[in-house]
Amino acid sequence: MNERCGWCGDDPLYVAYHDDEWGVPEFDGRALWEKLILDGFQAGLAWITVLRKREAFREAFAGFDPQIIARWGDAEVSRLLANPGIIRHRGKIEATIGNAEAYLDLGGAEAFSQRVWSYVGGEPQVNQFTRLEEVPAATPLSTQISKDLRKAGFRFVGPTIVYAWMQACGLVNDHLVGCPARRV
Repeated sequence: MNERCGWCGDDPLYVAYHDDEWGVPEFDGRALWEKLILDGFQAGLAWITVLRKREAFREAFAGFDPQIIARWGDAEVSRLLANPGIIRHRGKIEATIGNAEAYLDLGGAEAFSQRVWSYVGGEPQVNQFTRLEEVPAATPLSTQISKDLRKAGFRFVGPTIVYAWMQACGLVNDHLVGCPARRV
């Protein structure tokens, strides 16, 4: 079986994301934070929705620079709520500002990356799933990371969001056995 994981379908944007980005270990702390924020915006929606708006998100959120976002207030929230290029959800926007503060409180990029990767001993956990139905929506580890992130002040980081983020950032490799993007 040399078929791509079925969740990405045949949309060229989704296929490129699956093949080139999803599951590739990400060690840059700022990029890990950006992906966590985007996974939070995805809650209740299809990932392709966020993927299609990702560049607009990057522009609207100052390149996902936590130093800038942490200083934002009501004026920026109002500006973002009026931006049709992003997902306009007040709670998620306000959580992003708070999550920037929490990220900085944890020590920024290097500290965030070290903290995140410490959960898996610095190496991706490689799963052996052969069918999409086997892949969990959340795990005990994603539940633990979710609790720890909430304790640190993060929001929109439930166990399901965290597991999707772990998959996206390569903390876990959930490419199905036989998928050409599996890389192991």
